[in-house]
Amino acid sequence: MKKALLLALALTAVGCAEGELEESASCADLSVQSPLESLNSRVEQGDAGAQAELGFFYVRGICVPQDDAEAVRLSRLAAEQGNARGQTNLGLMYANGRGVPEDVRWYRLAAEQGNARGQFNLGYMYAYGDGVPQDDVEAVRWYRLAAEQGDAASQSNLGIMYDNGDGVPQDDVEAVRWWRLAAEQGDAVAQYNLGYMYGNGYGVPEDHVLAYMWWNLTAAQGNETAQSNKGRLERQMTREQIDEGQRLSTEWIKAHPSGGN
Repeated sequence: MKKALLLALALTAVGCAEGELEESASCADLSVQSPLESLNSRVEQGDAGAQAELGFFYVRGICVPQDDAEAVRLSRLAAEQGNARGQTNLGLMYANGRGVPEDVRWYRLAAEQGNARGQFNLGYMYAYGDGVPQDDVEAVRWYRLAAEQGDAASQSNLGIMYDNGDGVPQDDVEAVRWWRLAAEQGDAVAQYNLGYMYGNGYGVPEDHVLAYMWWNLTAAQGNETAQSNKGRLERQMTREQIDEGQRLSTEWIKAHPSGGN
């Protein structure tokens, strides 16, 4: 059963928690580790971490005016010193057309240092033949390295590779295993797919209550297909089963107040 890969490339939020930063973030609501004046001073001294951090601020316009050219300049300075976050962010800038097409090179440098965001992005490039020859085996390799570090997007995509048999032997049980890890972190794609597997008995015993629970959770994140599937599933369930599915959803939300992240 073919499912679309999660397409998003991920920008590394340097100086903050690893991962993505909300588009609405501003200097006022961001806890900046270093005052801007100190950050600029470190940049002038050639500090690669500070260069990557300030470059990210220019990408998003956090504490400074948004400036792609300055973001590329600073990210390149960090990247050329071997800073994995600078390499990942520079790759993303190029991938989004904010510079020359060198994104694969920088993703690879970051990925080879063990940076999960770089590994995810490199896996994506191989999965779609974007900037490199299309190669599902290589896509799986890089997704797996990031997934084993706990990266939810990579876990979700790795589950899809197993589900489709792309780059690995088709294996519903492995697909379920990776989707469960991502779903528990709040990944909406993985939650939808896990519901699908429970609803049809692929890789797990068929269980409409658990299918309802996972679809209920991803529907709450705006997945209209999950909402529709949940409605159809309800017609096959007893009132007690529906109540149990809703109870399990509520318990999951209480246990994951930040959505699983």
